Amino acid sequence: MLRANQRHFKFDWITIILFLLLVGFGFLNILSASHIGEITSYFDTDQLYGKHMMFIGLTFVLIVLILSVEAKFYEQFASVIYLVAMLALVGLFIFGKEVNGARSWYGIGSMTIQPSEFAKFATALAVARYMSDLQTNMQTIKDQIRVAAIIFTPALLILLQNDAGSTIVYLSFFFVFYREGLQQVYLTIALSLIILAVVGLKFGVLITAIIAAIIIFASYFLRKRKRGSLIKHIAILVACVVFSYGVKLFYEHALQPHQQNRISLWLRLEKNPTKLERMKKVEAYNLIQSEHAISSGGLTGKGFLQGTRTTGKFVPEQHTDYIFSTVGEEWGFMGTSFVVLLFVMLIVRILYLAEAQKSQFSRVYGYGVASILLVHFTINIGMVMGLIPTVGIPLPFFSYGGSGLWGFTILLFIFVKLDSNKINEW
Repeated sequence: MLRANQRHFKFDWITIILFLLLVGFGFLNILSASHIGEITSYFDTDQLYGKHMMFIGLTFVLIVLILSVEAKFYEQFASVIYLVAMLALVGLFIFGKEVNGARSWYGIGSMTIQPSEFAKFATALAVARYMSDLQTNMQTIKDQIRVAAIIFTPALLILLQNDAGSTIVYLSFFFVFYREGLQQVYLTIALSLIILAVVGLKFGVLITAIIAAIIIFASYFLRKRKRGSLIKHIAILVACVVFSYGVKLFYEHALQPHQQNRISLWLRLEKNPTKLERMKKVEAYNLIQSEHAISSGGLTGKGFLQGTRTTGKFVPEQHTDYIFSTVGEEWGFMGTSFVVLLFVMLIVRILYLAEAQKSQFSRVYGYGVASILLVHFTINIGMVMGLIPTVGIPLPFFSYGGSGLWGFTILLFIFVKLDSNKINEW
């Protein structure tokens, strides 16, 4: 009898419980951030929280469907799923609906569907399928280029739709590749380029070149390289200067004004007090109100539905990208710590299960799930707290929206299904 029960309840319930806690607590905060007037019914679809309750209900139907399908289906049809997702992204250029300057949605009656949210799990499946088919460990340039093409195709399509926030998420696959054997030099290069970009924008190309020259040639003399390596170090210095100058040109001529202002505020680039104050009123208004809401919550918060800034609608779009500020105001430091703990536990649990997988496909997909959730979680909370520039991406399972909730649910529960061939103990 016990073995029969185990066969029926072999899904990882720790992961499922963490998911339910995030979705449930998320709904309470969406209710606080979106309700207008007296709450008469949680199912009032004239209100945003009522619509989100409907999204949650459909989510459970979606979960049942995902878990009912054989695990092998996701591996065998990964390429087909990826192709459909890419066609959906391409179709936006013709049939897409523009919202807030981004052509990222299909309009279906009164509802909108955002294909980029579903492209994430499709890309994770495609990457896992490619790497498992070839049993690649990411050591050859050919494999690196082909896998990069898989992730940069949706990233480019999304970027062309003017949705830079969703594009950044695809960099999360770098962690997957690193786990599967990508050389450490790529990590060093990536971190170096990020530092170069920030330093170049903050202090200028000349100062960046001087700092880079000091570091590069100090490395050359301390390590006592051979003569031939001097040319290599000079080439690296030239590349650093060119890259720093390229970032400056991209910032000044390629980015839109509101994107420039967000970076400028983050790095404190603007020196004109009048212009700085004007930028704060426009570009940093959401952030400033969010920071005030979080700081006003104190240790335990003002209480459910008692947040004055939340109920007063001081933070625009608080039910979506800035939902974490509601947690800070109404639930305080204890509430925000609880949310952070839930996400950390979920991501760690997924990584633990991924390492226990018997197939490379399941392991790679598991790491893809954990990496996508980690990047979303880190960027969203960092943005709301002013630690990084404002980037419009939702908090997984928490922010309002059917596409986001369903996309993350599919992403997670495909892995739950892949893992269900065995029982793991934590």
